Amino acid sequence: MVDSKIRDALKITLEDHRMSRGEKRALAQVIKQHVKSDHDLSFARTLPFELAREQIRDPEAQAILDWLEEATKLLNERPDPSADSKPEAFFSPTDNCTNKIIRLFQTARSRADVCVFTITDDRIKDAILDAHQRGILVRIISDNDKSNDLGSDIYQLERAGIPVRCDRTDYHMHHKFAIFDNKTLLTGSYNWTRSAARNNEENFIVTADRHLVQRFDSEFEQLWQKLK
Repeated sequence: MVDSKIRDALKITLEDHRMSRGEKRALAQVIKQHVKSDHDLSFARTLPFELAREQIRDPEAQAILDWLEEATKLLNERPDPSADSKPEAFFSPTDNCTNKIIRLFQTARSRADVCVFTITDDRIKDAILDAHQRGILVRIISDNDKSNDLGSDIYQLERAGIPVRCDRTDYHMHHKFAIFDNKTLLTGSYNWTRSAARNNEENFIVTADRHLVQRFDSEFEQLWQKLK
């Protein structure tokens, strides 16, 4: 649908090799109606070059057009916001730790691996469910004793289809960290509870340091396999 609608609109503007103001407005309206995602937009950007190639017969002009397309692709790439981000520190109850955790789930692009002692804050639970429902791959590791506590959200998350694994020992799975898109790490003492948000003296940091992200990612994977 994106292909045919935008292709047809572009062909109209190409007939006289110029784009009038009216054609610009019409094309913008077609784009607004049919381009619904970054993937759609990325695909649509290739169509003008494809149509132009069909009109050009000069091999040298074709080569210049190929160069122009590759340069445009590079210039249109969005920089990774985590690449140059500075580490951040958060402290409860003074900082809004809950909102930061929620934002990390809201901005996740592909996956979120969560390894926390307990989850009882329904605001965080809802953010996890929202991420899961929009296609983010979420995995959760938690403590078996705390998952049975009154108010625990662990089994509700599992019933929603999120993969959950709990330890099966007399000791505690006491980690409190999460990794987002294999690029951003959240870790600290902060339990994902209302009490931590309102009353406790807690902390966590958020960092994109590759070495730390890889170390925690490796620990998560080892635990995940161990708790099969």
